[in-house]
Amino acid sequence: MTTRTAAIAGGLAQAIADQGGEGMVVELDLASRASVARAFDAIREAAGDPEVVVYNAGYLEGRSLPPEQELLEFFPDEMFETAINVACRGPFLVAKQALPAMRTRASGSLFFSNNPSSLRGRKRRTGESLYYPRVMMRALAQALTEEYSEHGVHVANIVIDGAIDAPGVRASAGKGRTLMDPVRIAEAVWQLHAQDPCCWSHEIQLTPSTQRPAY
Repeated sequence: MTTRTAAIAGGLAQAIADQGGEGMVVELDLASRASVARAFDAIREAAGDPEVVVYNAGYLEGRSLPPEQELLEFFPDEMFETAINVACRGPFLVAKQALPAMRTRASGSLFFSNNPSSLRGRKRRTGESLYYPRVMMRALAQALTEEYSEHGVHVANIVIDGAIDAPGVRASAGKGRTLMDPVRIAEAVWQLHAQDPCCWSHEIQLTPSTQRPAY
């Protein structure tokens, strides 16, 4: 697990250990090429080159903006820089670290956890993050699929189309709303990794059955 501050993931690491699992927490700043390189060096030293890398990063910038700042022209430039770091620069830097060993080994999976805003350009609604750059992450996944599939590397874009169950989300969710079980999401990702190369999926969309899928 990687995070900008190791202490943030301490509870999750302990929960994994309590259930008999193993893991490590490595600090990584997606905006810094040096930080990404150091993080992968630490991972390789402790566990070797990863067989599966799941890029799952988000950002909260923009959610607190008032309705009068809903249009793009009012969105602060510094918030847009954060979105670019997470949805564009970060995926590029992580892919450069993960892919060479996978290509040499002729196996491995690089998955990008995305959201419905990656499917098409949409108006940014107040109360949501700035997701415009998410389409770039999807395009990167498509390009890497064409470049690396022939080298035995499975690249895919995973659209998480719903609210993921967590204490805070559960408390604010409307009555009757189906939340997505993170364990089931993890199972879907593992099944994607386990696919036979003769029938790889390069994009999957996970949507609760009670919800209309985003397109």
